[in-house]
Amino acid sequence: MSTLAWSAGLPGMAAPSFVAGMVMSLSLIMAIGPQNAHVIRTGLQRRHLWLTVLTCALADIVLIALGVAGLARLGGLSDKLHGALIGAGVLFLLLYGWQAARRCWRPAAAGVPPALATSPSAGDAAAPATRRQAVLAALAFSWLNPHAWLDTAVLIGTASLAWGAQQPLFGLGAATGSVLWFLALGAVAFWLGRRLQSVAVWRALDGLVALMMWGTAAGLIASLFG
Repeated sequence: MSTLAWSAGLPGMAAPSFVAGMVMSLSLIMAIGPQNAHVIRTGLQRRHLWLTVLTCALADIVLIALGVAGLARLGGLSDKLHGALIGAGVLFLLLYGWQAARRCWRPAAAGVPPALATSPSAGDAAAPATRRQAVLAALAFSWLNPHAWLDTAVLIGTASLAWGAQQPLFGLGAATGSVLWFLALGAVAFWLGRRLQSVAVWRALDGLVALMMWGTAAGLIASLFG
């Protein structure tokens, strides 16, 4: 971090390395994947949204720190660890996809706010998740997805090597991009959650989430034989 940047009152945040790290982080994270879909659903439900946002952002920061600190220098993930992550990720995505499909088929069974459910069983809606469950779910979506490790840790870690002495500043920019993204995504989902008062919308969302989770799981399985 340059002395000039500090003296100008901008602690490195206008440095090319910082901007490059932030842009790369945003470009990798903006694709709608399991982690983003989870944040969106949490925001629409307005259940532990900001705790979920904080957990996802911190989880990404950990992955970025691992990549910038040395995972890239080690050549990325070992084959065994990569295989284990894929196996765990496939199981998790299949289970979550099944849960989303179940909510789509029976919106009053779980996930849809009771006030929106039109079936007589609306009173049987699942109880809201606890804070501990919200944190564990966010961590699972962040760390049980092999793509998160490969994109966030390996790609950002590898790219940071090109910045030499400014490598930590590149990592700081990447972490900042992640935090900004999750804050914006959470805010938009919360804003939409106050306006989406239709069971049909919730069923469509859960149907899309189920297809996306199963599609991601199928892609991970295919990667083992590629």
